[in-house]
Amino acid sequence: MVDTTIAPRPRALGAAGAALRRSAGHGPAALARSLPWLLFGAVLLLPVAGFLLVAVTPRTFAQGDSWFSLDAFRQVLTGWTAHALLDTCLVGVGAAALATAIATALAWLTERTTVAGRGLWRLLLWALLLAPSYLESLGWTWLVEPQGVLARMLGHDPTALQGVVFGPFGVVWVLASRGVPFAYLAVSALVRGMGREFEDAARTHGASRAATLRLLLPILAPGLWAGFAIVFAESISDYGVAATLAAQANFPLATGAMEQSISTFPAQFPMASAMGWLLLGLVALALLAQRRSLRGRSFAVLSGRTRPAVRIRLSPAGHLLALTGIAGFFAIALGVPAFGAGAASMLPSAGRVSAAGLGLDNFRHVLHSSEMVTALGYSARLAAITACAAVVFGAVAGRALARRGSGGAGRVLDLLLLAAVALPSVLLASGYIFTYNLPIASRLGLNLYGTTTLLVLGYLAGALPSAARLLSGSLGQVSDSLLWAARTHGRSAVPAWTGAVLPLVAGSLVWTWLIAFCGTLLELPVSQLLAPPGNEPLSVAITRQLQGYDLGAGAAMTVLVVAGVLALIATALGALRLLLPAAHRLEAVA
Repeated sequence: MVDTTIAPRPRALGAAGAALRRSAGHGPAALARSLPWLLFGAVLLLPVAGFLLVAVTPRTFAQGDSWFSLDAFRQVLTGWTAHALLDTCLVGVGAAALATAIATALAWLTERTTVAGRGLWRLLLWALLLAPSYLESLGWTWLVEPQGVLARMLGHDPTALQGVVFGPFGVVWVLASRGVPFAYLAVSALVRGMGREFEDAARTHGASRAATLRLLLPILAPGLWAGFAIVFAESISDYGVAATLAAQANFPLATGAMEQSISTFPAQFPMASAMGWLLLGLVALALLAQRRSLRGRSFAVLSGRTRPAVRIRLSPAGHLLALTGIAGFFAIALGVPAFGAGAASMLPSAGRVSAAGLGLDNFRHVLHSSEMVTALGYSARLAAITACAAVVFGAVAGRALARRGSGGAGRVLDLLLLAAVALPSVLLASGYIFTYNLPIASRLGLNLYGTTTLLVLGYLAGALPSAARLLSGSLGQVSDSLLWAARTHGRSAVPAWTGAVLPLVAGSLVWTWLIAFCGTLLELPVSQLLAPPGNEPLSVAITRQLQGYDLGAGAAMTVLVVAGVLALIATALGALRLLLPAAHRLEAVA
C-alpha cells in the first residue's frame, strides 16, 4: 500500500498554486484585498475627519468666517463645557482605577485560587460586557429617583441613597463596573500564565502574603496598565451614563456636552468638533502614559523553566470571604439594577405600593402599544441587517488582518481598526450628521441625511471594528490549503468555502453576529442622533417614555427586550450545537 501522506505533490498542481500565489499580489486580487480598508476608511474615517476639521477651519465648511481659527477650543475650555471636560477626566481616572483594582482581585481569585463558581463568575462578566451602560444607569435611576421603586415602597424618598447615586460616586461606580470585564480580560491572561517560582522565592525568604503580593504586582504591570487605559478610554467616551444618570444628577460630561451642542438650534458644530479633539487627546494621553510606564523594562517571566502555578487552596474562612466579595460585587453591579428595572416594570401607575401590589399591567400596556411595538420591530430589523453586514465585512477585514504578508494594506487596516475602537459613538454620529448634511453631499447624489440608510451606516461603523477583531483570530487559523483542496476536487469558490471553512469558524461567526445584533438593538447615541423623522429606534422610544415620566412602560419594555435577547442567544447557541456538533467541539478544544 502506498503511503499517500508522503507522496510528492503533482508538479503541475504545485506550479499552478505557486502561480496563483504570485498573482495574488498584483492586479484584481490585490485590489480585492485593499477594498476592505478602503471601504472602512471611506465609511468611517472620512466623515469623522471632516467633522474634526470644522474646529480649526470653519470657513471651509461654511461654519464661520475664518480659514484657520482656534476660537472653538477657547470656547470649549471656558464655562460649563470646561467643567464637563474636567469632570470627564476625573471620572475616567476614578473609574479606571476602581475597575482595574476589582478586575485584578477577580482575576487572582478565579485563576489562582480554588474559589467556587469560577464558570458562573466568568459568565456574569460577559453579561456586564454585553449590557449597554445606560441600562445599568436606568436600573439605579428607577430604584432611587423621586417616585421611584424605593420611594413608593417605603413611602418616602431615600434621600441619603439619592445623594450617593445621583452624584460623582454613582457615575464612577457605573462606569467602573461596566469596565471591569475589559480590565479582567487584560489582567487574567497574565495571572494565568505567570509561574509560581516568584511566589515560592518570596515565601522561602520569609515574605508575608502582603509582601508577596507587592512583589507580584509589578510583574502584572503590562496587564494593569492595559486595563487602566482601556477602561479610561471607554469611560470618557461613554454616552449612555452621560445621557441618563449623569444628566439626572446634573453632572455634566463631555459626551453629553457634545450631544447638546449638536442638538441645539443652530447646531454648534465647531464646539462639538473641538470637544471631539479633546476627547481623542485624552485617550492618546492614556495610551502614551501606558507606553512610557513600560518602556525600558522587561516583563519576560515565561521560559522553558517556568513551573505551572498551583491553585491556592483557600481556608473555609478565606473561601467564605472570597465568595462574599465576588457575589457582593455582582449583586451591586448587576443584581441591584436588575431589581430596579424588574420592580419598576411591575409598579402601578401611581400611589404607594407593596410587594403584593406589583402586577403585569405595564407589560400588557407596552405589548398593546403600537408605538413601542413598531419601535421594537424597526430596531430589530436594523440590528439584523447590521449584524449580517458586520459579519460579512468583518470576515473580509479579519481575513486581511490575519493573512501573512498583507503588507502596507494590512498595516493600514490594523491602524484604522485601532483608531475606530477609540472613537466615541457621539463623535461618530456627529461626523455623519455633519458630513451628509453638507451641500456637496447632495451635489454628489449622497442624499443620506435623515434616512434609515445613514442610521444603518452609523450602526455598521460602530459594529465593524469589533467584528473584524473577533473574526481575525479564528479566520487566521484556517489554512488556504483547505480551500485549495476543495477547489482541486472540483468545487467552485462558494461551495468550497461553505464546505471546508464555514464549519470550522461557525461558532465565531455566530458569536460575532449575536454581539453585533445585541449591541445595535439597544444602541443609544447613534440612534438618538441619526434617527430619521417618523422612525423611532427602540432605545429612543424607551428614553422618551422615561422623559415623559412613564416609568413603568419604559422599564417593562426594557425587561421584555433583555429577556428576548437572552432567549435569542440561547436559541442560537443551542442551534449551533445541534446542527454543527463537530465544529462546536473543534472550536471548544481550540
